[in-house]
Amino acid sequence: MEIIGGGLLEIRINRSDVGKRVSVRSLTEAGTPGAKFTDTVGVLTSWNKDVLLITRRDGSPVRIAESVLVAGKVVPPAPARRRGPAASFPELARVTARGWQPVESEALGEWELRFADGFTRRANSVLALGDPGIPLDQALSFVRGWYAERGLPADIQTSTGAEGTHELLCAQLEEHGWAQHTPAQVWIGALAPVGDTDGDITRVRLSRTCDEPWMSRYKRFGEASPAVLKVLHNGPSVWFATVPADDGGAPAAIGRCVVDGRWAGFMAVEVAPECRRRGLATAVMTALARQALDEGASAAWLQVESDNEAAQRMYERMGFAAHHHYHYHRAPDPS
Repeated sequence: MEIIGGGLLEIRINRSDVGKRVSVRSLTEAGTPGAKFTDTVGVLTSWNKDVLLITRRDGSPVRIAESVLVAGKVVPPAPARRRGPAASFPELARVTARGWQPVESEALGEWELRFADGFTRRANSVLALGDPGIPLDQALSFVRGWYAERGLPADIQTSTGAEGTHELLCAQLEEHGWAQHTPAQVWIGALAPVGDTDGDITRVRLSRTCDEPWMSRYKRFGEASPAVLKVLHNGPSVWFATVPADDGGAPAAIGRCVVDGRWAGFMAVEVAPECRRRGLATAVMTALARQALDEGASAAWLQVESDNEAAQRMYERMGFAAHHHYHYHRAPDPS
């Protein structure tokens, strides 16, 4: 915080700074004896009716009344990662979208409405990478109608925590009653260290198709509809990994990788509960990484739920680090 003569804190932000990253200090309870200071860093997404709305890196909104604001200033964007590949948010957003494609899509300006018969939120939500080309009220109405015609709730995928992400859009959606849900993160890292791990890949089998055994381990759907298979097989260069079970049943572990230029994306890495802590997830990713390296990839990405601490620890050991957060905003119930 800025200190001026006499040791006083200074407020150096105003309504014209909406959209910028700021650091503010506020009182927890104005006028209360022994009131404490709270510091908040994030994007100033609105300043209406004497209330500041700041969106933190993880997408959580913080509302601060002007009456308790004691200091504030504009700060530089979040520092770039010091290791691993350089990557902008728009580049990663497009790469991750190509790695998990819908069966039907429609453009609305720079938004893409995606549908895959309800299989996964990623393939059944709006990818908002720019201007929808029409006023937001009209865009949201169109989105709601488009998904209603297909029997699904309307979700918009939003991201926070990196330069060019959706902090302002998140605030606008919340003003329209769209609720945030299902927080997750995109992590990136260099690909070579993943391929150089000491995972035992002798049991890992790679294939261009996900066969019936692979599908028997992948439990993120009801029935294996044509949409499920189409989403899984679509992508620039798709590979499936399988570790057969000793008893010939459902595989002990599986994984999926999409190679797209310099990027290799890892998805659907799953291990049977009774086979965990045996290094099988590492072996699957190692085998897939070596295949991607052979195809010329050098960087890696993956998506992980924000509360999956076990997976995050494994990915940290492999050299991955969080790049940005993403979530979904769902339209309010029309009733």
